[in-house]
Amino acid sequence: MEYTAASLVSRVAGDLGPMADEVIADVVRCLRREVPELWSNPDLVRMTSENIAEHVVGVLAGLEHGIEPSEIDPPPAELERARRLARYGTPVTALLRAFRLGQGVVLDRLLAEMPRLTKDAQLISAATRLLLAMANGYVDDASEQGVTAFQEERDRRLRWRLSLVNEAGLRIGTTLDIARTTQELADLALDHFADLVTVDLLDSVVHGDGTPAPGPLVLHRVAQASSAQGGPEPTLGLGAVRACPDGSVMARALATGRPSRHPATPTDPADAFGTHPARSTLVVPLSARGATLGVARFRRHRNPVPFDDEDLILAQEIAARAAVAIDNARRYTHARATALTLQRSLLPRRTAEQSAVDVACRYLPAGGQAGVGGDWYDVIPLSGARVALVVGDVVGHGIHAAATMGRLRTAVRTLADIDLPPEELLTHLDDVVIRLSAEASADPDTEMAGDIGATCLYAVYDPVDGRCSLARAGHVLPAVVSGDGTVDLLDLPSGPPLGLGGLPFEAAEVDLPEGSLLALYTDGLVEARDRDIEAGLTLLRHALAQPSASPEAACDTVLQALLPAGRPHDDAALLLARTRTLGDHQVAAWDVDADPAAVARARSGAIRQLSSWGLGDLDFITELVVSELVTNAIRYGRPPIRLRLIRDQSLLCEVSDAGSTTPHLRRARAFDEGGRGLLLVAQLAERWGTRHARQGKTVWAELGEEKHAGRSDPASLL
Repeated sequence: MEYTAASLVSRVAGDLGPMADEVIADVVRCLRREVPELWSNPDLVRMTSENIAEHVVGVLAGLEHGIEPSEIDPPPAELERARRLARYGTPVTALLRAFRLGQGVVLDRLLAEMPRLTKDAQLISAATRLLLAMANGYVDDASEQGVTAFQEERDRRLRWRLSLVNEAGLRIGTTLDIARTTQELADLALDHFADLVTVDLLDSVVHGDGTPAPGPLVLHRVAQASSAQGGPEPTLGLGAVRACPDGSVMARALATGRPSRHPATPTDPADAFGTHPARSTLVVPLSARGATLGVARFRRHRNPVPFDDEDLILAQEIAARAAVAIDNARRYTHARATALTLQRSLLPRRTAEQSAVDVACRYLPAGGQAGVGGDWYDVIPLSGARVALVVGDVVGHGIHAAATMGRLRTAVRTLADIDLPPEELLTHLDDVVIRLSAEASADPDTEMAGDIGATCLYAVYDPVDGRCSLARAGHVLPAVVSGDGTVDLLDLPSGPPLGLGGLPFEAAEVDLPEGSLLALYTDGLVEARDRDIEAGLTLLRHALAQPSASPEAACDTVLQALLPAGRPHDDAALLLARTRTLGDHQVAAWDVDADPAAVARARSGAIRQLSSWGLGDLDFITELVVSELVTNAIRYGRPPIRLRLIRDQSLLCEVSDAGSTTPHLRRARAFDEGGRGLLLVAQLAERWGTRHARQGKTVWAELGEEKHAGRSDPASLL
């Protein structure tokens, strides 16, 4: 029989078909030996074996009938197997290596059959090349699909972990109550990645100053959670006390401060969970500020997927947040009075004077055993008659949270002074929190060792166009009350809490017509022990919808509805702002040609506008400031150039251009012909500065009569 390369491949594949079981067995033996990762989990053994069989049978059938590699369908369960491998933490290289090794075994068997059918070396060579091309095409297609499914699952897990860390920052440490904080840790883990959770603290933490006493370690069971009623329960109940056996995994975790992962329930007698074995266990010490407070254990008995190293890191991150809150609770007694005094001294005693919004603010420290936290608010006037509204919440409670709050509030004011957009300001503030954490961890004398975290909401309202730009870092959503009394939560991008680093913040812009009421608050206002956040938000909406004569009255209504006892379980900050707008009679703007001759026209237009506003006393200084700013924009900036005057509590003069160069003061020498313009502006203006936009910049000056009474000679200003 005369063969072609294609018919020879088809004949060899057809002859090998009845021996497919042998080929499958060869592939299984090879993969078990070379890629043991694929066989480490019992739940994957059957699926892997079935997929190998379907791959081999499908490839042999495709080769026999001359089907194109791209038309040979991989096993239906192959993509699910790739996703499970990703969930089990198997590296993608194992998946790819298995494809190539299996291909090699099948090719060896096919190539070994060719000399039996023909002695034509050229024909065998051509058939070999064809066979390699078809086999490579199939493996490339199948492995690409598998890798895509694998990576999609990995990306999904990464997003889930980031979301869970964000949720942990919101759910754990809402009070300075040890029992509640540890239970929050257990409940969060139970909701997302564990079937059984126990939290044990050292006796010295529960009843002492945190210094372990000599002798065996004594543990108190303070929190636990189980996934279902009637399922396995810990042999020890809440409040139980026991000695920690030397050499146990718990003792090692407490001694070393390192977490550990176990494929099944540890054999320690104290770790027994009745007759129900665990598939996988994590043992994570609770450490804060250089001290180990206790240990948390996470188990899986229903979930077939064992914990991997990434789960261990995630549990460690969540446990670290809980440990900081637990340590704060231990320290609150002697620090509360000092922290409260510090907190009140750092909050603004009165809001800054501005015309963009009518504001009312409230801060209520936590009552009972919770202690003072790090909630804050601020109102910061900005250039162009705008105003920044800020509400933030530092993770934890006590004097350190209050001190961190003060540093963050100062940082926000400093960053606001250079007029950064909300999302950029939060990015810089995130860096500040990371540096504070690093400094605290690196200082051996400080008691603030450990991560520092915070949430923040930063909003900038412009009364000229009635728009508000907002960005948040892990903070609760603000509410807005429209003129007809409708209350809505603004749908803002979530943003990670401050201190995580490397994650973006996004801003959103909304229109706020005059008379709108914007409500910024911390989670202590809406969350309570007897209600969840959704119930608190419902109460907040109802309270804000009530008619009120002023923001002050609205504040009282909200606090009475949500905190009727007057003392929240957690710190609560509330900032209400009723918007105003500056009408056309208060704003004038002109486009300016990039021509030195346009300076005179800009001055004339400004003088005419001042006359119509009845501000003739400011003609002299306005004319000088407009001349200098417009001239600088023409010389050193880029068109388009725009001049704007705003009549607010003072006269605001702004010149915008598309350039990015920031003007700065310099000292002109005696015989220099220029270089005195900005110095003159600085002397004439109450304040002046530059703010940058995504495209271009604006140089502004705030002018007032009181600073320049009696001045008529510009030389006297230099």
